[in-house]
Amino acid sequence: MKPPKKSHRQRSQPARPSHVQPAMESSQVVQIEKPIYGGAFLARMEGKAVFVPLTLPGEQARVRITQSKRGYDTADPDEIISASPERIAPACPHFGACGGCHYQHTNYESQLAFKQIILRETLQRGGVTPPAGINILAADPWQYRNRIRLAFDAAGNLGYRGRRSNAIIPISECPIAAPLLLSAAKVFGEVTRQFVSIFQPTEIALFCDATETALLASVFLAGSGQPSPPKSKSWFDDFAQAIRVQIPALKGAELVAEGSAAQPSSSLAQWGVSSLTYHAAGFDYRVDHGGFFQVNRFLVDDLAQQVTTGHEGHLAWDLFAGVGLFARRLTASFERVVAVESAPAATQALAANLKDTSGTAVQAAALDFLSTFKPNHPASLHPDLVVVDPPRAGLGPDITALLAGVAAPSMVYVSCDPATLARDLRVLIATGYAIQSITLADLFPQTFHLETLVHLRRA
Repeated sequence: MKPPKKSHRQRSQPARPSHVQPAMESSQVVQIEKPIYGGAFLARMEGKAVFVPLTLPGEQARVRITQSKRGYDTADPDEIISASPERIAPACPHFGACGGCHYQHTNYESQLAFKQIILRETLQRGGVTPPAGINILAADPWQYRNRIRLAFDAAGNLGYRGRRSNAIIPISECPIAAPLLLSAAKVFGEVTRQFVSIFQPTEIALFCDATETALLASVFLAGSGQPSPPKSKSWFDDFAQAIRVQIPALKGAELVAEGSAAQPSSSLAQWGVSSLTYHAAGFDYRVDHGGFFQVNRFLVDDLAQQVTTGHEGHLAWDLFAGVGLFARRLTASFERVVAVESAPAATQALAANLKDTSGTAVQAAALDFLSTFKPNHPASLHPDLVVVDPPRAGLGPDITALLAGVAAPSMVYVSCDPATLARDLRVLIATGYAIQSITLADLFPQTFHLETLVHLRRA
């Protein structure tokens, strides 16, 4: 474990949060009990669960109900009557109104403790018994993000979505983002105003390498009637060049028409390169516009090492492989690696990153790939290791059932949602796997999000 850096920020006095939703009824005093997944904390009113953000365990708070459902209420705090000793002043002036962060009002040690409690309780509630000790992987909790996505409000200001709303909160700071990203966002906002007669973007996405020397940008448009590609190219070059003058790290930009369920997103124009080189875990990775890559630039190396170290053999599968962060490392210890990815934004980069190695890139959904495997067929090559890194929805019953049939001796499950992880682990354990270790990887400090690495072996 990398020890987290101590916070030197001063503890705040009890104060009214800066952003309060409209009330549904008069306020009441509650006792805050514990953290729950999603960024809020549990209290009770006449036995009914109440979820309250911006509070801490042990605090007394005066809260207003903002939404009432059959099983629980949600509320906002009007006043912290009795503050926790762990309460500190948030580092960001937008905390509370902005929906990006949830835990800036407490120190980092408390944040890690919250996430351990949440992970353990979620696994137990899902029918999985975690080991006595959960490992922690953590690093600097500030300026860690290598990717951000911001939206334009009606006045052309860039910001994040608000807490519990789709409102856009204009920002002047973002202490969890790499400084280059915020600098670039400000310049994008300024230059966009100069081109307002030509186009009006809805959002921008910015991605930089770990050293902040290379930057990719995607500019999004909504709806139809936008400039056609032939007309877009010339002015988009001028637009990108104007930003490059102030942000020399900008290597490539794309103009994207946002898609819908009926029509996929499409690229209208591009300037510069379409990918950057990201050095991580001992290798140089190609990452294209929109391609998935781990967001915490301080923990990418350690995450890849935790997933791959100690495994070797004839064949490894990396499902939901992205651009090949894990697959590329596995080629050093396996005679053959098969990396499976379906997202178009990642598949070409995955193939490039595995070129001239023992790895093979397969463009397919994990379910489709597994469906072609015949466990009892003589020609089927059984993997010694399977790595899975699914999206928030997890593996689901079909994939877990197929993996149980594959019966690889070792499996590593990288999860970004503890509830779906618990659901999938319960099935895998029932089919013969046993948990060897669990690591909480805090890839998203200041937020409720947590990543979990589970090492499994056939019992």
